[in-house]
Amino acid sequence: MRLGVNTFIWRSPFRSDRDLDLVDHAADLGAEVFEIAVEDPDLVDAAPLAEALSRRGLHAIVCGAYGPGRDVGDPDPAVRASTLAYVARLVRLAAALGADLVAGPAYGSVGLARPLPPDERAAEWARVVASLRAAAEDATAHGVRLALEPLNRFETDRVNTVEQGLRLCADVGHDAVGLHLDTFHLHLEERDSGAAVRAAAEAGRLFHVHACENDRGVPGRGQVAWDAVARALREVGYDGDVVIESFTPAVTSIAGAVRLWRPVAPDQDTIAREGLAFLRGLLA
Repeated sequence: MRLGVNTFIWRSPFRSDRDLDLVDHAADLGAEVFEIAVEDPDLVDAAPLAEALSRRGLHAIVCGAYGPGRDVGDPDPAVRASTLAYVARLVRLAAALGADLVAGPAYGSVGLARPLPPDERAAEWARVVASLRAAAEDATAHGVRLALEPLNRFETDRVNTVEQGLRLCADVGHDAVGLHLDTFHLHLEERDSGAAVRAAAEAGRLFHVHACENDRGVPGRGQVAWDAVARALREVGYDGDVVIESFTPAVTSIAGAVRLWRPVAPDQDTIAREGLAFLRGLLA
């Protein structure tokens, strides 16, 4: 397992004309994986980023950001089309960086909270399935997979649990579509985080893991069932990446989106430095 960090720890939106210093910074703090949260693809030039990553020997992952207006299940065909175009740009960026994974909740925009009637919910689900099937075909053509992240009930009403995520993967029916599990969301939504990890792996759909504490601060300082998660990852032979995605109020553009109003870590570097050290010991 390689360990890494997500750029949300320090800055948002990521832009290659300003933020390439984070590559060296992440490597110096002990990261092996550099996960780029791409809010605006126009801000990311693959060539200099790929050179910086190669120079430090870091593996890349591309992570999507699905705010309002990015929804592959929206009833408006124009919204679905623009969202698929965004995912396609993430796929091409990943391929240009030598990355084989685009992670994040590509099934819908964050913030959905609607008690939809069953028929509307079913129609929406069908739109999501059709859209993701098309995205998976495109991703496969570029040697990239899509890792879908279940989010907690306060962030979406569409996919909250591994069980729901596996149902979505099964309905899409494409080998390039799997799950991206985040310990923060597992902590909130699963009765047994270890069992959820095993279920995803046994279905052949465990593509990616985010390590995030229950307060979104430093991994290892809170209540996440770390031992159960680590034991499950070892038992299933997980050989993918484990990336820290945590936040601080210092990154104001994302703090509001994740409802983070108070300091949860001494500083951003502590999240990476101590979190990576904790995970290295935990997963050894």
